[in-house]
Amino acid sequence: MHLPDGFLAPNIWVPAWGVAIGWLAYCLKKTRSILNDKTIPLMGVLSAFIFAAQMVNFPIVGGTSGHFLGGVLAGVLLGPYASSLVIAVVLTAQCLIFQDGGLTALGANIVNMSLVGTAGAYFIYAGIKYVLKNNQGIRIAVAAASWCSVVIASIACALELAFSGTIPLKVVLPAIAGVHAMIGIGEAIIASFALSYVMKVRADLIYSRGTA
Repeated sequence: MHLPDGFLAPNIWVPAWGVAIGWLAYCLKKTRSILNDKTIPLMGVLSAFIFAAQMVNFPIVGGTSGHFLGGVLAGVLLGPYASSLVIAVVLTAQCLIFQDGGLTALGANIVNMSLVGTAGAYFIYAGIKYVLKNNQGIRIAVAAASWCSVVIASIACALELAFSGTIPLKVVLPAIAGVHAMIGIGEAIIASFALSYVMKVRADLIYSRGTA
């Protein structure tokens, strides 16, 4: 899902950078209201965990790669805005230190994985949780949203490649989305087990809108 340099046309990666900068500025503003002695170390721990998880890449057609995302798990603990910042920091570190994803494409990667895959999927989780209204419902919501997070982020990636003229949509969409549909199952399982553990030992860590 990490897009490298040279795969996106300027009419895609330049606007993507604009969207990414605007989104992160908004997240910073929203996150100030929840920063406390619990949130700050939790952001650090989740950043390290997600950084490590995303370093396991699966090669996909066209030079891109597939990997776990971790955005929904972060969102459940930090909310949509702080978790989006965590994912953006991870993506930036991977780009600058390990050349995992290109610098020009970083804006698009942030849009795909921080905005679409994390914040977007968080609201899927919140909607399902609102309907089911119990602990089992939270687990179902996390699993469903985690799968969706990986798939919708991969679809955004495929569309950017197709609109850049890099790979035809009929080729790139099934290739990337198909692989990530399988990766999403693993993401859902890992997120569900992690959340179940948190609910048993530190349920107070779960984000509530009332804390924002």
